Amino acid sequence: MTDIDRYIHAATRDNTRRSYRSAIDHFEVEWGGFLPATSDSVARYLATYAAQLATSTLRQRLSAIAQWHIDQGFPDPTKNPLVKKVLKGIQAIHPAQIQQAKPLALHHVETIDTYLQQKITKARANQCLHSLQQALRDRAIVLLGFWRGFRSDELSRLQIQHISVIRDEGISLYLPHTKTEFAGVTYKTPALKLLCPVNACHEWLMETGLTEGPLFPSINRWGQLGTTCMHPSSFISVLRKIFSDANIPHSEAFSSHSLRRGFANWASSSGWDLKTIMEYVGWKDIRSAMRYIDSKSPFEQQLLNNIQIEHRSP
Repeated sequence: MTDIDRYIHAATRDNTRRSYRSAIDHFEVEWGGFLPATSDSVARYLATYAAQLATSTLRQRLSAIAQWHIDQGFPDPTKNPLVKKVLKGIQAIHPAQIQQAKPLALHHVETIDTYLQQKITKARANQCLHSLQQALRDRAIVLLGFWRGFRSDELSRLQIQHISVIRDEGISLYLPHTKTEFAGVTYKTPALKLLCPVNACHEWLMETGLTEGPLFPSINRWGQLGTTCMHPSSFISVLRKIFSDANIPHSEAFSSHSLRRGFANWASSSGWDLKTIMEYVGWKDIRSAMRYIDSKSPFEQQLLNNIQIEHRSP
């Protein structure tokens, strides 16, 4: 591989490469298409799956087909007016219904934290290493994910060697790249008087003795820590089980995005302006931010007043 090829390869994320490969396989194997493709075959492919797949999925399939043709030096059939018109018609006949994860409210976080702390106390008393490590890790995931507004892919990529934790003061987390930027980004979160993500992470690291590798590795049933990070998709099942065990109603409606949506709503209800929320979470597009923020709920105001954030930099 030449230097140019190496840099081109690095410009595309592994997840994007996998999704593009899957899309090409679907076009060729599942549907029976041929590459290089014609604009007519691409239009027929879209029409075949118009009622089965979301418009966003169809767009992703088009991107994959377009990229294959560009990489192989063929004309891009997806830019043909016929393909664009068919996609526009699909959007008109099958309008996309935006489905969002249920936001995790502050009182949910309190309930979950109480449950996990009780689990930690019981595990220590019973000297159950597996249960103790799982509860400590899960508590750190929930509190850090909520107060930092992280998605599952961000939680999965956190490396201990890129993290600085000072108990009762703050935490600094560096990610070499984000979903929208290849440049590294540092996130900071101060310690809180209640529901503190800083101390939760500190306790998790002190208990395990981890000094490098993923912040949130997998744990097998014998309490052994994995050497690789949890897969982003596995956070959904882990969180739903936590919520279910903590007796949070409709736990199946939550996902890893529930943490980010929950924080965005908490910040908005607490008086943060949109610009501040976007800067803290890392949103560049105001439309992305607005999809996460619901209208203010007066029922949470008393709970919000009970959480006092220590505005001290890590």
